[in-house]
Amino acid sequence: MATLWNSYRYLILRRFTQVSLLVLYFGANAWGWTILMGNLSSSKVFEIIPLSDPYAALQMLAAGAVLAADLLIGVLILTLFYFIIGGRAFCSWVCPVNMITDSANFLRRKLDFDRVQGIKQPASRNIRYWVLALSLIISAVMGVTAFEFLSPISMVHRGIVFGLGFGWAAMLIIFLFDLFVLKNGWCGHICPLGGFYSILGKFSLIRVHHTQENCTLCMKCKVVCPERQVLHMIGKESLPVLMGECTNCARCIEVCDDDALGFSIRNLVKNKKTGE
Repeated sequence: MATLWNSYRYLILRRFTQVSLLVLYFGANAWGWTILMGNLSSSKVFEIIPLSDPYAALQMLAAGAVLAADLLIGVLILTLFYFIIGGRAFCSWVCPVNMITDSANFLRRKLDFDRVQGIKQPASRNIRYWVLALSLIISAVMGVTAFEFLSPISMVHRGIVFGLGFGWAAMLIIFLFDLFVLKNGWCGHICPLGGFYSILGKFSLIRVHHTQENCTLCMKCKVVCPERQVLHMIGKESLPVLMGECTNCARCIEVCDDDALGFSIRNLVKNKKTGE
């Protein structure tokens, strides 16, 4: 039991967090709970504390909207939160689409699709940044929050919480796309929300840290990592993962039998290295 927990502890905690958030949102809609009300773009905790998605607010600004004070406070709260724990922690710990894409990637590994299709990815991971820029341009030109209007994330969230049909269609499309077309296709290549949080994640304090002295080059970490390019230091030198694309999902930590990977705080690691 202890071995199972060590191997999947962060995965279990992530699923618990994601499911718990969905239950709270569902409870607010179905039974009038006030613990967490709203959606992933704009919520309130106990009807008092606002939480607002910074990317959604940026689209609103581009569309020419005037942001209310509580929305700005919500943006500030979430920005500071993800600044500390890692921007793309949203992707792996909050976003419900992550459960779909993780399932598709797990099945890809079991069916050995990576070997059949080849290791080299046919698409650039920078596409998400182009989609991010395009969504802001369209928001400014058309006066609407472009990505929020068509977001599969919102569709999936509404589908689970409110039972809308398009949500289940979005789930199926993303699952099949990641399974048969492109590994980590939606989250790792296309999603502009992930691109936005990647930019914020460049400055985050909590990082995955690699200790070269412990590493035996088993490469299990790179097999499970949804953004394997962030682990460029494996087998080379002791460094924290500083690329914003890291989702802080901790799967690399779980599969590492050498204790070569673990969480750290950026400044403490830097000061320790300087002291040495």
